[in-house]
Order: sequence, then structure tokens, then C-alpha cells
Amino acid sequence: MAELLEVVVDSIRVSLTSQQRVIVLKDVNDEIYLPIWIGTFEAESIVVALQEIEVSRPQTHDLLRSVIETLSAKLKQVELSKIQADTFYSYLVIESNGNEFRIDCRPSDAISLAVRCRVPILGDADVLVTAGIRPEKDIRLSHSVLEEAFSSPEPEASEDEAM
Repeated sequence: MAELLEVVVDSIRVSLTSQQRVIVLKDVNDEIYLPIWIGTFEAESIVVALQEIEVSRPQTHDLLRSVIETLSAKLKQVELSKIQADTFYSYLVIESNGNEFRIDCRPSDAISLAVRCRVPILGDADVLVTAGIRPEKDIRLSHSVLEEAFSSPEPEASEDEAM
């Protein structure tokens, strides 16, 4: 079985050039981020759930949550299982009457439902390694380098530079 790592929604961003949305997931135990491009409506649905915005009528993901609960089932978790040809694949893991079902699902729908049901989002470790982004470390001058830079005498100006 693949190693699954818990991720959380870090942010939802908008591309300035194309106006497409990207959801950025972050590994809870590591500094690695997983960007997944999603549709505008899917992004709005996730934002509604994250910000707990009241809507007058249930959205599709609210409906699915209600159906799961009405059938005495439970969403255990969602899994981002693989990436193939730049397409992410995921599953809803639903438990009902002691049985566990894995249902194929778009990642944006899985994430939207996970946020509503407050269940873990798990990413396959291989997916995080393949498609994840690890920010570069800040390059900062060390204390000793700064001391050297300010303690060394400045070169004297030549006569040409003085004029």
C-alpha cells in the first residue's frame, strides 16, 4: 500500500494571466506544497466551505454530504492517489455498515467534500514528490560575512574618481 501523507488547504490562488484557479495543498509535516489547477466554480465551492459562508440553498457538495449522512454512512477521508499526464486522481473513502468503499472522484470535489465533512485529505507520497514544490531556502548573509563586509577598509578613491 502506498504511503499517504496528510495535507491541508494552504490557499486558493488566481492566475493573473489566465484567471484560472489553483488550490495549493501543504503537507502538514513538511515544507512541500502541491498545486492543483481547478475550475472557477469548484474553487468557489471550496472557499464557501473554508469560510463557512451561509448559502440559501445547498450546493452540490452539501447535497452529497447530506446523502452520505442520510444513508448512515461516513466519509472517512479523501485520497489524492496519483497523477498521470498532468491529471490528478482521487478517491472518496466512505464507510457504511462496516464496509469501506473507494469512489473515484475529481480532486476538487474530494477536497470540497473533505472540508465540509472535516475529514483528512491524504496525498500519496509519490504524488507529492512528483508534483509537489519545495520552496527554496532564503539566502541570507551570515553574521560573520556581514562583519567582514563592514570591518574591511574601503578602497581609497583614485584622483580620477575624486573629481
